[in-house]
Amino acid sequence: MSSLYKNIHQDLIELCGKNNPKAQFKIYKLYYKAMYNSSLRIVKDPAEAEDIMQEAFLAAFKNIGKYKGEVSFGAWLKRIVINRSLDSLKKKKLELFPLDNEIHKLPIEENVQSFDYSEEQINELKKGINLLPTGYRIILNLYLLEGYDHEEISGILNISPSTSRSQFLRAKKKLIQLVSKKENQKLL
Repeated sequence: MSSLYKNIHQDLIELCGKNNPKAQFKIYKLYYKAMYNSSLRIVKDPAEAEDIMQEAFLAAFKNIGKYKGEVSFGAWLKRIVINRSLDSLKKKKLELFPLDNEIHKLPIEENVQSFDYSEEQINELKKGINLLPTGYRIILNLYLLEGYDHEEISGILNISPSTSRSQFLRAKKKLIQLVSKKENQKLL
């Protein structure tokens, strides 16, 4: 298996392609925490995230011959985990994106700013993210935590890039409202 992307664990990936269980276990040990966390941020259910992660690894090992090496193995695996997590939500028939035409017309404001947050503030943000409606939470996680851009998110969620941007902005505003409300409650 030759790849365009040089993975640091290329030897293990190639052994996985030969159904080597020891190599598969090593790959699992290397990536399972990150994949579990990616799934958990989407499905919000630890048991379900665990199941999805394990199924994703099985699917990845079964289809490892389809891995072309165009991205890192971790990025390829994460995409499988995210797709399976989204499929799980769809099976529950959750409305991921309550779309109406007005939502798409939000102004795009993408000021990239860097802030230093305390651990307490980060925990409050995490709690706030978990309180967001499912569609908002997914967009926010994919963009901020998983590092996908709006073009990639549009491909993953089968929506337009402008919808991804609009949903992200609405999610951000909702998160600010949630966190501000908690801050105000602390002051009272």
